[in-house]
Amino acid sequence: MPSNAKTAKKAAPKKASPKKSVVKKATSPKKSPKGHAASTKKSAPTKPVAKKTKKSVKAPAKSPAKSVAKKPTTLSPAQREMAAKKAAAAKAKLAAAAKALKEREAKAKADAKAKAAAAKAKALASARAKKERDAKAKALAKEREVQRKAREKAATEAKKQREIENKRKAIEAEKARKQREIERRNLEELRRQERRDAEERKRQEALERKMHSKPYGGDKAFLEELRGLLLDTREATNAQIVVAESEANEMLVDRERLEYDDEDGSSVASDIQRDQLKDFASSLRLKVDEIDVALARIDDGSYGRCDECYEPISKPRLLAQLPVFTCVSCRASV
Repeated sequence: MPSNAKTAKKAAPKKASPKKSVVKKATSPKKSPKGHAASTKKSAPTKPVAKKTKKSVKAPAKSPAKSVAKKPTTLSPAQREMAAKKAAAAKAKLAAAAKALKEREAKAKADAKAKAAAAKAKALASARAKKERDAKAKALAKEREVQRKAREKAATEAKKQREIENKRKAIEAEKARKQREIERRNLEELRRQERRDAEERKRQEALERKMHSKPYGGDKAFLEELRGLLLDTREATNAQIVVAESEANEMLVDRERLEYDDEDGSSVASDIQRDQLKDFASSLRLKVDEIDVALARIDDGSYGRCDECYEPISKPRLLAQLPVFTCVSCRASV
């Protein structure tokens, strides 16, 4: 028995023969006696295991069953005992071979399981890597899309800024044109005022040449009373001039800023109203000039004389109307 076990262990590492050889050698004990045949029947369940593995155990070079089969059928008790011992040794050897085959099959199963686990882990790692690559590619595509949108937004903002700049320049050019127009109108108004002032100076010079008498030169208290009234009137008139001019300028600025509808005539009405305010301011300036003339006449004592008839103007008229340079009769005849 020990020698058979050693031979079985030595035979285990050898390369196994194909599946067919294992089956043939397993069926060979049919020629052996009944005891050996019974042992082969018990070891028969190892046949399906041999199908799962590619390796198999080599059978011994010389089977003891064959040697027993060659002997004559009539055996002595000693020979039968010897044959039984040999059959038992062969059975133990086959059991050891089957055990080694099972171990190899278990090892092969473990290796296959390890390989399957490694393949599964590799597949999972590959899937994870693919998922990471897809996520990275998606993030990169998203970042590129964000950059593209940012570039488009920047281009749109730049275009919008250019349009705003062009519009601002156009508005500034229009404002400059209107300012030039205002300056031109102011210059014309100044020239008209200068002409009026020149005419007034001429008139004043003519009146001064005709001026010989001083109706209230001796009544200093009355002249001082008239002076105070004229100064108050002059201050109020100057305030009215400032208000009228500011309103006219505001209407001009509003006309520049707003778009009027020419169909309803709002622009024409605004121009007419502004011209009226300008004319009103001009008339107030004339009144201020007349007050200044009246104050000058009070200083030299000639105030209160009619410019038309050179007769004294009544005190009630001088107090009621500031300033006044004509009497009632001359004023009615004008």
